[in-house]
Formats: sequence, C-alpha cells, structure tokens
Amino acid sequence: MKVFKFGGASIKDADSIRNVLKVLKEEGTEECLLVISAMGKMTNAFEKIVHAYCYDREKLTGSLNSVKQFHHEILVDLFSGDHVIFHKVQTLFDELNDFLIKNKGGGYDFVYDQIVSYGELLSTNIVSAFFTESGIENKWNDVRDLIHTDVTYRDAKVNWKKTEQQVKTTIDRKKLNIVQGFLGGDSKGNTTTLGREGSDYTAGIFAYCLNAKSVTIWKDVEGVMNGDPRVFKDTKLLHQISYEEAIEMAFYGASVIHPKTIQPLQSKEIPLYVRSFINPKLEGTKVSRGVHLEPLMPCFILKKNQILVSISTLDFSFMVEENISHIFQLLHDFQLKVNLIQNSAISFSVCVDNKFQQFDAFYESIKSLYKVSFTKNVSLYTVRHFTNEALQTVSNEGVPLLTQINKETAQIVVH
Repeated sequence: MKVFKFGGASIKDADSIRNVLKVLKEEGTEECLLVISAMGKMTNAFEKIVHAYCYDREKLTGSLNSVKQFHHEILVDLFSGDHVIFHKVQTLFDELNDFLIKNKGGGYDFVYDQIVSYGELLSTNIVSAFFTESGIENKWNDVRDLIHTDVTYRDAKVNWKKTEQQVKTTIDRKKLNIVQGFLGGDSKGNTTTLGREGSDYTAGIFAYCLNAKSVTIWKDVEGVMNGDPRVFKDTKLLHQISYEEAIEMAFYGASVIHPKTIQPLQSKEIPLYVRSFINPKLEGTKVSRGVHLEPLMPCFILKKNQILVSISTLDFSFMVEENISHIFQLLHDFQLKVNLIQNSAISFSVCVDNKFQQFDAFYESIKSLYKVSFTKNVSLYTVRHFTNEALQTVSNEGVPLLTQINKETAQIVVH
C-alpha cells in the first residue's frame, strides 16, 4: 500500500480539498491510505476552545461558534444543503457540546485531547463525503480504534503490538482508506493525541503496520529545504536525505518531518517522500537508505521561545553526577524538553522548550536547592554541516549567549 499524509494547509478550504482530489486522481487511489489532519488552522482554534473551557468560560461560546462557522462555509461550498454530511457534522458538534457539559475533570491534558481531536474527526468526515460525492469510493476509519496508546495525554506512547494487530485486521488493502492523523485511543476508550504535528507520525505507524510501499507527506513547499523558507533566505531543495540525517534534523526541530516518523520507516526500509500538493509533478525529496545528503550544504533549524537555564550549586562546589541526575529528573517531571546541554565544573546549562507551561513550577521546585538563573524567549539555532559563513549568519541574528559545536552540528542560543 501507499500511505499519503495531507496536513492542514492542503485542506484549508473547499478549493484545497478539490485539489487533494485532483492529486489523488493523478497518483491513483487503489491500495492507498490517507492520513488527514485538521483543516487549516483548526488545531489552533480548538486549542482556544480548550483554553476558554479551562480558564475563561466567557469566551467559550464565541470560540465554538467560529469553529462551527468555518466548517459550515466549507460544507456549503462543497455540498448541496440536504447532503447527509451536514447532519454528521452537527452530530460531531453535539458530541463535543455533551463533553463540555458533562466532563467532571481529568486535568488540562486530558481535556485537551478530548476537545482538539474533533478537528481531525470533522476534516476526515468532510473529505470522505466529498470523495464519495465525486465518485471516489473510500472507507472512513476511526483511528482511535486502531492506534492503541497509553494514557499520557498530549504525548501518548503507542502500544505497537496491539496497534499492528488491529491495523492489519481492520484496514481493507484494496480500498482507499481515510484515517485521522495525530489521534489514538487508550484502554479506557478515551481519545489520546501523539504530540503536536503528530500526523506525520501516524503515517509512519500505518506504513510500519501495513509494510507499505512508501509514505508521501504532501506539503505546501516543493520538498525538504535546507531551512524553513519562511525564516531563512535563499533556501534550496534537498533532493535526497538518509534516514539517519532525517532523524538528526527532526530531533533538532526541523518542522517538515515529525521527529518520531522516521524510525518505524527505517526499521522496514520504507522510503519517505516529501512532495508539493501545489505542484505534484515535482519529484520533491526522498528519504531512504543511502546517500547521506544531496546536495551537501548547511541546513538551518530554528526553535523559538526557548528558555536558557544555568544551574550551579549553592556553595559553588563541583556539579557531579548526583546533581545532574537530580536536575534531569526534575526536568522530566515538569515535562521540559531539553534541546541543548552544556556543563562545566561548577555549572550546568540547558536550553529547554516550555511546551507544557511548567517552567515556573520547575523553577519554584529547584531555586532553594541550587543557584538558578534563566533567560526566557531565546532562540536556538542548529546548523547541520555548518560552515564559518553559516555560523556568522546565525550570530548576526542577535546576541549569542551559548555556542556548542561538534563534528557535524553547531548550536547557538541567541537573544
């Protein structure tokens, strides 16, 4: 089978959905599985609903209505007014309303997964109905019944054995299958999510379970560039990348491919293609076993809104294994992702991502045990295959606070 993943940008409005149908007709719909994200910026919109529900109920109705209006406008553009999809979409919103009324707790992360998941449930139902209306037979699947996870809401871990068994027995290989990206289900019947931008990972999971021929991620760029063209000037297309290089780039924060996507593909040597849904005739980028990087050039990765933390002992004694182990345990407990580490005899520095907004709690727990200083809102630049010219380009972006260089990679924290 072929596995295709279409993200929010590819289905942001009715014309975009028509374009996806055009791409599929050119590529072929037999023995194909589609992983589809929420439409446009709807994940952001659903996150506003979560925030309003948890912290600002006065804004809840307005946030809900804007999401409903967005989907209604797409429905009106794609279907006649008596089409069954209108009822299906209303049913999904009724389910969401029931949750908002009846939920008794579970914490922010649990609430987040139950609410935000409706972005994918809505998009896949609408796309499936439009394909059927256009004469393309397809099977809509609820991915929550297929990808089994633990209960780590917002960053769920996959139970690979149960997932592979369920996928193999459920997916009809002869048909065009549609599944939601980003989502899974736990043993209690609750929705989980695989981490922000996790639809790529979903594609990797299905490809692994189905021994797929290939995975294609359809983007609004021509392939994997040597930097985000929205951030860096004069970016160039990378024609081929090895699995190892893609893992490195994803680990450091390259946004084109989700960090967890590559490893299940590498284990079965399933090639990954990154192609343009705007111009599908372009070959794009191939990720596979083989060529290290073609062409070989500096690759730039930027992580914004980081926090640089410097930690030392109160009596300025050495930072030894016991101290560092304790600090890492606290970083783990407060869900702070470490993107850079540097230590000396008396200090230990980390650059962390505060995705779960728990840095302040981390600081309160550690400030009486160590001497701690930090700088918020810093940017972490990573340059793979760096040159002196590339490093100077990054240094010109602000005041360098910390630099770390090894054979292949340079990282610079800039404020």
